[in-house]
Amino acid sequence: MRIEVVESGFFKTNSYLVVDELTRQAMLVDPAGDWQRLARQIAASGAQVTAIVNTHGHYDHANRNHEAKRLTGAPIMIHEADAPLLTRFSWVSSLLRRRSRLSPPADRLLREGDVIEVGSLEFEIIHTPGHTPGGICLRHKKHLFTGDALFAGSIGRTDLKGGDYDQLIAAIQDKLFVLSDDIHLHPGHGPATTIETERKFNVFVKLRPEQIENLLFGPPKKKKNKAKDEAAS
Repeated sequence: MRIEVVESGFFKTNSYLVVDELTRQAMLVDPAGDWQRLARQIAASGAQVTAIVNTHGHYDHANRNHEAKRLTGAPIMIHEADAPLLTRFSWVSSLLRRRSRLSPPADRLLREGDVIEVGSLEFEIIHTPGHTPGGICLRHKKHLFTGDALFAGSIGRTDLKGGDYDQLIAAIQDKLFVLSDDIHLHPGHGPATTIETERKFNVFVKLRPEQIENLLFGPPKKKKNKAKDEAAS
């Protein structure tokens, strides 16, 4: 298996081209950002893309689904809980006074435990809700594509619509951190890392947001009760 990454776009999204070197079939994960670079990467690989997979339905991970499907003809796949996000109207197109949807509709709806076959490779679907309701990770042996669930030293934000902090932490702890230390993580943003590194050092999984704020900025100051102070005087 060969993994090629293109980091591009305003949000510096990692798009992955995962090639089965035995059959020359490939999976395209989260096509987004600079489409020309992605298209050149696909052409240079000499591989046939047979699956387009979105780890979740946010704009910065699916905004090149149209071009990817047009070029490759491959089916678009996403977890069933995030599928409606693909066919919503894009806020970017709205700014440009156009009316276009973020992506074509999904061709295959994914669930926990499903398997995507790419040539001789098999990728297991691990449902990791919390960043979005339908966030997923894709696992093949010692490699895990984590989307926006887990990053090097951080986690996906949970303050957007559909986000749930407790769900995300539970998914990371119960589904990802139970995996072996030597599994390589390929996140949706930022550098690669490992399960061992994140289990040991990722403070965003160990502490709640308010605890991290206290460490960085100190505990919140108590507001004085002016009425009580005046009565005491």
